[in-house]
Amino acid sequence: MLDMDDKIKIFKALGNETRFKIFKNIFTGGYACSIDKEKPSSDIIAQATCVTTIAENFNFALPTISRHLKEMKDAKIITMKKVKNKIYIEPNIETMKEIAGCFSTLIKEYEAGALFQFDNTRA
Repeated sequence: MLDMDDKIKIFKALGNETRFKIFKNIFTGGYACSIDKEKPSSDIIAQATCVTTIAENFNFALPTISRHLKEMKDAKIITMKKVKNKIYIEPNIETMKEIAGCFSTLIKEYEAGALFQFDNTRA
């Protein structure tokens, strides 16, 4: 379960325009390899992308991409795995589900007319 500091790291990571675009690309890219152990690499529905592909799509140097990816990995919104000479990245679906659940809860409480008092432990 994500604590408040974890959630703040996620929003800081995605608050940067470049990181948000990279994350969106990772989420929607659909490149040729999956690092999911339950799915073979030859799986038709690929889920992972590699650092070099991201660098090519964004016209950034690899060190720049690596710094952005480190921020996202530290925020637990992506997973990374090195396979031979490439590093593959996938979105961390469990973290994203938990963040989405936080918003769903806030919306439900708001729509139900719940009165909020300032509470820095919620959300």
